[in-house]
Amino acid sequence: MSKVKWVGMLLGLLGFCLPLLVTFPGLSLAGHFAMSIFLLAAIFWMFETIPIYSTSILVILSQVVFLSSQGFIDYSGTIYSPLDYTEFLSTLADPIIILFLGGFVLADASVKYDFDKSMTRYLLRPFGSQTKFIMLGLMIVTGFLSAFMSNTATTAMMITVILPIIAKMEPGDPARIGIALSIPFAANIGGMATPIGTPPNAVVIAALNNQGMNVEFSSWMIYAAPLAIVMLFITWQILIRLYPPAMDAISLNLEGKLKTSRDALILYGTFAVTVLLWVTESFHGIKSAIVALIPVTVLTLTSTFRKEDIRKLPWEVLWLIAGGISLGISMKETGLAEWMVSAISWDQFGYLALLAVFALVALAMSNFLSNTVTASLLIPLAITLVTSGILQGTAGMMMIGLVIALGSSFAMILPISTPPNAIAVSTGMLKTKNMITAGLIVGLIGLGFILLLSMIYWPYLM
Repeated sequence: MSKVKWVGMLLGLLGFCLPLLVTFPGLSLAGHFAMSIFLLAAIFWMFETIPIYSTSILVILSQVVFLSSQGFIDYSGTIYSPLDYTEFLSTLADPIIILFLGGFVLADASVKYDFDKSMTRYLLRPFGSQTKFIMLGLMIVTGFLSAFMSNTATTAMMITVILPIIAKMEPGDPARIGIALSIPFAANIGGMATPIGTPPNAVVIAALNNQGMNVEFSSWMIYAAPLAIVMLFITWQILIRLYPPAMDAISLNLEGKLKTSRDALILYGTFAVTVLLWVTESFHGIKSAIVALIPVTVLTLTSTFRKEDIRKLPWEVLWLIAGGISLGISMKETGLAEWMVSAISWDQFGYLALLAVFALVALAMSNFLSNTVTASLLIPLAITLVTSGILQGTAGMMMIGLVIALGSSFAMILPISTPPNAIAVSTGMLKTKNMITAGLIVGLIGLGFILLLSMIYWPYLM
């Protein structure tokens, strides 16, 4: 084990023990155990002390042992009602896991029948052969699609496009990491642009609607789309500088024909139907996770995707995401997340400082929790600040809502931060430290632009 991993092991164990030795006022007993698990997992994920998917499984096991009704801790007489152990285990079959599974099956089947190479030919033809412009093209396509469909589904689809590109690059080329990161980052950023792009937007808009504010689809785009467009180009530049291409150009073969075998035709039809249903979810209402079962069912029933193909799927990524979901459940149910939010004296800040703190808290929390959960926890508090007069009127409410929704979407430093990040890790092209470095820079610059917009752009629209 390397020195870095030994440091991670020591810090992780210290982090686990700290909440068990120190009493934090206002935090329940279960909250202390949840904090122990949270600190252990966060440090292990950052240092990769053990494989990141092993950390996720350790999280689930620890929650069953310390926080479930079948565990070893007696919570009788406390305010915490222990969850059944199945609540933690069922995260392994969470709808987002099924969505991942559908995406993985589509991606691997596309590779098997060279459909990924065909899509690459059509999507990248307008961007030439220079490596940096290929990356820009990938980000524009991903960002645009994720504005109207699930970020996870977009990433799962686009990952099939980048695989043949990465295969054309030299093994040590830093740009392989940059391209692997470009897809999830563009998906996260593109999702900010529309109300349906990512769940935090919907959470905030629903809360604002309940307060009598009518946020129209086009209005949200006027507020958020400029940020998404600017950050897409800034992120491209950051990735180019962090991971400069060793090859100026990639000799992609943009000529060729689609395979026309029976199995290939079944794949094309299934792919088209699945993507069409994902893109139009807001019209028909069928959840993207349910749609994701279509390729799994059709491709396996027709033997287009066989048993040996199933065994090659990146199952460890599904474990990784399940651990992140499970961690979010325990933080919410034990009151740890609410305790962390309420630990800040919001009324002590000035207007701009308040927006900055909300943005930072949203960014920090969403890197470890679901960004949907983060928005759900923060928006009620923000509305309380408005109704209590700390923030003024509907403009203040809209402003803080934008800050929370958009700040939550810049969670890009860990594989567990968002499902698209985890999919990027599944390519095997990058490590957690690569994501931490690039994601931290993008996140902080993004927060800076959010505050800039709150001063020079949004006030003139309200």
